[in-house]
Amino acid sequence: MGNGGWAGVISYAAMATAVAEGYATASTDTGHKGGNALFAIDHPEKLTDFAYRAVHEMVVQAKAVMTKYYDRGPRLSYWNGCSTGGRQGLMSAQKYPEDFDAILAGAPANYQTHLHAWDLAVSTPVLKDPASAVPAAKLEMVNKAMVNACDARDGVTDGVLNDPTKCTFDVASLQCKAGDSDSCLTAPQAAALKRVYEPVKTSSGQVVFPGKVPGAELGGAPGFAGYVGGQNAPAISVGSFQVAYNDAKWDWRTFDVNKDLPLVDQKVGAIVNAVNPDLTKFKARGGKLLMYHGWNDTAISPGNAIDYYTSVQKKMGGKQDDFIRLFMAPGMNHCGGGVGPNQVNWMAALERWREAGVAPDRIEAARIGNNRVEVSRPLCAYPQVAVYSGKGTTNDAGNFSCKNP
Repeated sequence: MGNGGWAGVISYAAMATAVAEGYATASTDTGHKGGNALFAIDHPEKLTDFAYRAVHEMVVQAKAVMTKYYDRGPRLSYWNGCSTGGRQGLMSAQKYPEDFDAILAGAPANYQTHLHAWDLAVSTPVLKDPASAVPAAKLEMVNKAMVNACDARDGVTDGVLNDPTKCTFDVASLQCKAGDSDSCLTAPQAAALKRVYEPVKTSSGQVVFPGKVPGAELGGAPGFAGYVGGQNAPAISVGSFQVAYNDAKWDWRTFDVNKDLPLVDQKVGAIVNAVNPDLTKFKARGGKLLMYHGWNDTAISPGNAIDYYTSVQKKMGGKQDDFIRLFMAPGMNHCGGGVGPNQVNWMAALERWREAGVAPDRIEAARIGNNRVEVSRPLCAYPQVAVYSGKGTTNDAGNFSCKNP
């Protein structure tokens, strides 16, 4: 089972779920306690533990314990992780392809240093200019405008954008004509929000990391408020730069993407980032990689998962859906939750794929309310999307099919 953020804890709740499913299971705190990056300052060996060594050593030792206890080794080994856990899963496929037979990698923070650079590039201008901060009431207004403008484009009006990349609504149209109110944006506020939707680039035009999508304004923590609320610099993201500069008091006010990105890539990214698209060895031994990402994720841009998936296809030559598939979940927040159908048995799909050879073309998701399934909807293997047949209730997954956009 994987970790989140800077780890520092053993994932007991996730382990309990795995045990309930009949697995022998293991988790690691990656060699330190506490959910910040201070452990790695002046300790590159501890950063290596966090990046990949702790997970690999856990696998080696856990398999030895299992073999001793059961008098035989595990028949198959699975990884299940989201966020940092997603990064850990991708790192395992890239660096230790023999560790797992199948990997579930959700919302991966695999391009960690670029993710953290994006966070600071978007949030620090607002922290330096309080007039550009966007209050919660205005975020609700923006979200309503986005959904009203784009919701019906997928043929179903349900408050969920099926493919937010097709939404072209411009927040600049919400700029106040005169004065200021909760029903419009000032020019600095509109500029701050536009930065959230856009990729961060260096002065030379290099894309650092993709932006968030329309309709996700109210998505789970940190939410857009975490970037344009004008409260605090995101502590998790500051951590990468504290480590790069060996300075627990590194001042986020000095952040400059052109100056700081090369250093953080060298000092931290070279160890932590899991962006190698060559998964030849993992594929050769029959490995299966199931990725997923919620479109309304505000902690990590959903475009990052698409970027990595696409890079694997390009590196390994054409369509590689015999061993890697990506599912984008409309309305889902970071690793779960959100306004869309967000309860999904990912592990069941991965098990069927690895053990029975049934590749997942569509996976059913549900939204639960009042102890019952209110809505079910198919999640489709990227790049396909769920399309309503035009007949029957839109709350039933059976009335949708997966088609190319």
